[in-house]
Amino acid sequence: MTLKGLMLRFRTVLFDLDGTLVDAFTTIHRAYCHTLPLFGVPAPSAEEVRRSVGGGLEHAMSLFLPPHLVAEACRVHVAYTEKILLEDPVLYDGAMELVGVLHAQGVKTGVLTNKIGDHARAVLAHLGIAARLNVIIGARDCPWRKPAAEFTLEALRRVGGDAAHSCLVGDSPFDIRTAVNAGLPCLCVTTGTHDEPALRAAGATSVHPGLRALAAAEFGLAL
Repeated sequence: MTLKGLMLRFRTVLFDLDGTLVDAFTTIHRAYCHTLPLFGVPAPSAEEVRRSVGGGLEHAMSLFLPPHLVAEACRVHVAYTEKILLEDPVLYDGAMELVGVLHAQGVKTGVLTNKIGDHARAVLAHLGIAARLNVIIGARDCPWRKPAAEFTLEALRRVGGDAAHSCLVGDSPFDIRTAVNAGLPCLCVTTGTHDEPALRAAGATSVHPGLRALAAAEFGLAL
């Protein structure tokens, strides 16, 4: 499999993690179901958790708890997540193939996530895809998080890329805002937190039902 000449303008492809490359919603939901009842809040539904994620753990937790409880709840959530981190995540269909082909063709590939960086690297290593990624950068790896432009630009700096020849693949309006802030197009999939109308309304460059469809439409790849 080779890349069409059109796509050589993307010398770096950054991916969001949860909802884009990896389905970790079972892990995330389990951690909220463990944590929130300890703070007097009923365990949330999977859909409530799905709607809350994207802006980082502190932001998501603030949607369930008052401000004075957020920090401690996040500590409990992280500690429990570390116990179950590798039990449930799976790669989305086409993730291994798409990242592998891009990487093999000399395109710089990376993950840009508000998930704790050490957690992201552990999950991606466990799923066997980490070696195909040039950079995996997450919370606690630098002073910034999405949607700050500095966070995206730091990832590009680490792989020797630039915004003019890069794109971000994501699944949420938060990813779109991240891309816009750094001057990147955002290619979206509907496998995560938002459907096609919501992503188009948020300004996605393109929207696809999954990574295989994205690969065909955007990179000229039949995976």
